[in-house]
Amino acid sequence: MNIKSLLLGSAAALIAVSGARAADAVVVAEPEPAEYVKICDVYGAGYFYIPGTETCLRIGGYIRYDASFGDGNRVLDGTKAIDSQDGGINDTWNKNARFTLKTWTGQETELGTLKTYTETRFNFGSVTTAKGADGFAIDSEAGNKAADLHFAWIQLGGLRVGKDETAYDSFIGYAGNVVQDTIIPYGLKDTNLISYYFDAGNGFSAVASLEEGSGAETIDSYVPHVVGGVKYKGDWGAITAVGAYNSNWEEWAGKARLDIKATSDLTLFAMVGYGTDDNKATNFYKPWTGNFAVWGGGTYTVNKKVQLNAQVSYTDFQDFAVAANVAYTIVPGYTITAEVDYFKNFDDKFEDGVGGIVRFQRSF
Repeated sequence: MNIKSLLLGSAAALIAVSGARAADAVVVAEPEPAEYVKICDVYGAGYFYIPGTETCLRIGGYIRYDASFGDGNRVLDGTKAIDSQDGGINDTWNKNARFTLKTWTGQETELGTLKTYTETRFNFGSVTTAKGADGFAIDSEAGNKAADLHFAWIQLGGLRVGKDETAYDSFIGYAGNVVQDTIIPYGLKDTNLISYYFDAGNGFSAVASLEEGSGAETIDSYVPHVVGGVKYKGDWGAITAVGAYNSNWEEWAGKARLDIKATSDLTLFAMVGYGTDDNKATNFYKPWTGNFAVWGGGTYTVNKKVQLNAQVSYTDFQDFAVAANVAYTIVPGYTITAEVDYFKNFDDKFEDGVGGIVRFQRSF
């Protein structure tokens, strides 16, 4: 073996050792299998599985722009017409832009379906800055408003806890598909609650709810407000009744409602409310004036794009209101609604009021 062969052999050995060490130092892991978002159709359209969990999530909401004029955005509170929460009243247009974010979750457990729902609203629009002697707003300016956590509840099986609208309203339903459905109000909404929903599966359902109230109607002792309701629903429509006890004022109130599917294109409803006023004229569950109030109306679907909606309401305090609109869906998810509203007290304690509102809403 000569010197040349010895050097070549040594170089080859060094290269082999170096290659082995390099191979030991660099380890390329096999790629993890990609986990794509999977559709969850158990709870309806729009849900998907949160990766790595058995929880289904849906995200939605809407963007809305309202422009009202005249005496729109007013409700009757038993003493005078007052501005609603969406805007002030003055001699020009009143505008409000809203972004609403909603989330739903669902998961099956050994104790039943575990669900959550949240809804947060962000508003920019007309804010009242001055009112006249009669209590009506006479000036307003545009600005951001406080964010509104409208819903935030958890439900396991039939038991629901959290922030919700009172079951006194949500179980029986809103008073029609008009924008201003509370010119004569049928209930106040926001509350923390503990509710139990029962569904017999044959069209019969019921609810019992312990509620905190809100604002000045928040409970002032350990005794909660109490709400109960029953419903029967069939192909023809539904019949519903709810009752409530206001623990602050020791007052009772109740509502009964009939919904009828008159034809495939026409739905009608009638709702009557009665409440005591021994200790307070109006309260959380009887915000209308007098003891009795009635609401009625319906929706007629002209075609896939056009709906006609109307509501008429009256109290034994002689408050009277009418609201009617045309809702036109330009493309799926985008609807423009034009509405005219009228209210009057026939005892001449209030002036007549006529107003209107145009709503643009993109829902997703």
